[in-house]
Amino acid sequence: MSDLEEINQRIKETSTSKSVNEKFNVSVTMSKLKRNTHVLSKNYDIKKYLDPTKFTFAPEIGELVPKDTPPYLDNGDKYVERISRALAFFKQCALIGPSGTGKTHIVYLVAELAGLPLWEINCGLQTSVFDLFGRYVGLGKENWIDGLITLWCRHGGILYLDEANMMKQDIATRLNPILDQRGHMVLTEKDNEIIQRHKDAFLIISMNPVSSEFAGTKPINAAMRRRMSVWLNFDYMSVGAKIDEKEIDLVVRKTDVDRKDAEKIIRIGAELRKQYKSGDIPYGPSIGDLINWSKLIADGTSFYDAAEETIIALTSDDIEIQGMVRKLIHKIAESA
Repeated sequence: MSDLEEINQRIKETSTSKSVNEKFNVSVTMSKLKRNTHVLSKNYDIKKYLDPTKFTFAPEIGELVPKDTPPYLDNGDKYVERISRALAFFKQCALIGPSGTGKTHIVYLVAELAGLPLWEINCGLQTSVFDLFGRYVGLGKENWIDGLITLWCRHGGILYLDEANMMKQDIATRLNPILDQRGHMVLTEKDNEIIQRHKDAFLIISMNPVSSEFAGTKPINAAMRRRMSVWLNFDYMSVGAKIDEKEIDLVVRKTDVDRKDAEKIIRIGAELRKQYKSGDIPYGPSIGDLINWSKLIADGTSFYDAAEETIIALTSDDIEIQGMVRKLIHKIAESA
């Protein structure tokens, strides 16, 4: 049984429509890990904007609240608080930045801290309007199953649209009346049923910058842009000559690798990110990628062999690009 099927099965007692199990090609993440969110919340000041004690959801929907999300490492930008404020004031916001800068991570963190269920859709997948809004299954009109966006609109939480600038235009158009002053959706597939947006239904979209490196991306249309009241730009903490000591500290803490090696790894990552941003290589390593490299070193793999298994192979399938990355790694490591 897929995650969406399980959700539909669990909430059909509270839904006004009949539902049956049907497999949808959408991305839903349900975490059942347990964690004391109170400890995590001490690091962030969001209660002023999103107070988890004021949100109430059915137990079945409450299971979609993320758990065990690690803290977000930023450079004093207070992204968690700014996203929470945007949701409290405007109900929706947009995050933009390269891959690996923590956009999805921070959405999970905000959802956990606020106690909000998270409905996640990867817009790069070949999902249809029927998958996301709903459809009748079988013969006749007896068995209707809500799509993911309809479930969010009815029951609340955070709808997270990842890679939003790869969204199909017909889906974006259907979202417009939900996101403006009308605040409702019209299920044309279900005899034009009107569903009012839940009072605690929030939206976050995220995207990579529109470029040739991100195949399939396109500018968000004007109607959608107008409905995103706040735009937050994300970037790497260490890029080029700018090295953030907090990233070095994190690598040492997470992997127990020697600090000298951690410094080399972050400097190499910063240079690769610079080249990625300038279009010279197709991928810039995230802090998670650099931690993976460090873990192999801490386990006894040599510095360069670990790089081959992680960063070099990750950057590109192209042999020439891999060779360029390999030379860069050796150059920086030997000069450090």
